[in-house]
Amino acid sequence: MKFVLGASIACALAAFVSSRPVKRDVDPALVPEFGVQPGLNPTGTGDCDGITNPLGQVVKIPCSCPPDRATFVRSLNANVDAGHATNNPSVPVSFPIDNSKASKLTRIQAALVTLQNLNGPGVGCPAASTTFLAQQKAIQDSPDVDAASSPATPSSTPSNSPKLVDPALVPDLGVQRGVNPTGSGDCDGITNPQGQVVKIPCSCPPDRDTFIKALSENVAQGRAINNPSVSVTFPTDDSNASKAARIQASLITLQNLNGPGVGCPAASTTLLVRQFN
Repeated sequence: MKFVLGASIACALAAFVSSRPVKRDVDPALVPEFGVQPGLNPTGTGDCDGITNPLGQVVKIPCSCPPDRATFVRSLNANVDAGHATNNPSVPVSFPIDNSKASKLTRIQAALVTLQNLNGPGVGCPAASTTFLAQQKAIQDSPDVDAASSPATPSSTPSNSPKLVDPALVPDLGVQRGVNPTGSGDCDGITNPQGQVVKIPCSCPPDRDTFIKALSENVAQGRAINNPSVSVTFPTDDSNASKAARIQASLITLQNLNGPGVGCPAASTTLLVRQFN
């Protein structure tokens, strides 16, 4: 009887394990190369040569950057599995594998996020320790293979007025502006996992029309127009990767609404809750 019971438990455990989803590593062939070698021309103070900027100046970077590729790919895998930067959970990460322009840009963004948060929130290697931004610009400036294969459709939208993204695909911000003002410019935002109400600027979140207009402008440019080093994609299919990319685009738009890093905090929305669920 004990043998039968033990065998039954073993079979049940095997069935449970086999039914669990298998996490697969990203395809290394889709991970962009750094394009920079660590340790070039050390100054003796911990700095080495990075990329050459558009002005022809060599940018100094930590001599430990970029990291070795195996370490980087492991960190990228961890972030992709988690759906966010494990060392900076407010930053979403997705890694779509198709060959569309949007997916290529999303993979570059995932690589940048991983690089810049390698050892903690904002603690890692700078973009200048890679050619990621140059690769990003090259992708942005290239024709979209998927779009090129589709027949052109006439549009009455002026070329200087970007077409609005589909409002049905734009996530609701989920927080009402101006709740319980303190008198010092702060109001109530979301309630954090510890049960505490997070204070946010009373001007946040923006009204939906303003937000969608800003999001549409960013999507049209392929980057945050107020923070051009940050790429933005807004794929329209129903895959989990595309949903995550749309939430990421919304967060980027929100946080750079009025300038580089000048906007509304994520706590003025429920976007992060939806990102992780």
